[in-house]
Amino acid sequence: MDQFKQISTFVDIIARGSLSAAARAEGIAPAMIGRRLDALEERLGIKLLQRTTRKIALTPEGASFLEDCQRILVELEQAELAVAAGSARASGHLMISAPAGFGRQHVAPLLPSFLTEHREVRLTLSLNDRMVDLLGEGIDVAIRIAALTDSNMVGVKLAENKRVVVAAPAYLQRHGTPQALDQLNSHNCLALSSDGSQRGWTFRQNGKNVMLKVAGNMVCNDGEVLHDWALSGKGLAWRSMWEVGSEIEAGKLVTVLDEFAAPGNDIYAVFAQRRHLPLRIRAFIDFLRHAYLKPDYWRKNAVNPAE
Repeated sequence: MDQFKQISTFVDIIARGSLSAAARAEGIAPAMIGRRLDALEERLGIKLLQRTTRKIALTPEGASFLEDCQRILVELEQAELAVAAGSARASGHLMISAPAGFGRQHVAPLLPSFLTEHREVRLTLSLNDRMVDLLGEGIDVAIRIAALTDSNMVGVKLAENKRVVVAAPAYLQRHGTPQALDQLNSHNCLALSSDGSQRGWTFRQNGKNVMLKVAGNMVCNDGEVLHDWALSGKGLAWRSMWEVGSEIEAGKLVTVLDEFAAPGNDIYAVFAQRRHLPLRIRAFIDFLRHAYLKPDYWRKNAVNPAE
């Protein structure tokens, strides 16, 4: 049995919600879909789906495999479209969503260059920190700094991202440098709040991720404000490398507790599954990937826009 057909069938089952729905879309008997899935699971030696008469659910291994399969299918489609399109041009209106801080620093400044390359594209950029409904709000592609959780969406990784605890050298000179996580209790931690509740900081300790509640005399719901406070020596802040990388290199900020850094949430372009991906979406994702892959991009561009 064709291995590619097994993979595409697996992805289609998840996208449509059931084996019978995938069978109807293809115009074949559900038993054929079931045989493809069985053959795939037997070949891999793992269970991808838990199936009952009423519903299906991904196993942990199936969820991980699904993300890889979606990426492979998207890349294959992009390769085929690139060959078939030849001199075809991207065109139409592109709706983009991105987190506010990241979008201001690492999406908006790149858009004029993208439009110079693709003159028949028009775009709208929406910046906000909530989880947008791509289908409900007509978004073509969303930039997200988080692992993909919706099986109806496809995520293409754009760049790695990690979070670090930083402070200005002047603050560390006055208060000392923490060497262990329990020493955070004696430091002024500049915390992010959301909906009235304070978010914890995530670390890696004894092989496990742990979330610690931190305390300080300054809390804000805006990351840029915390960034500015850290730069001015008001305390420790837990920030993403995309935001503070250049300031660390310049010595304006210093990282601490690096040995406890937890795996970061990488940066993805997310879009709804569809049979044919519009060229404007594919071109935009490729453009961002190429920009972010440049060796010196993050060093040059992780700059506080308030400076």
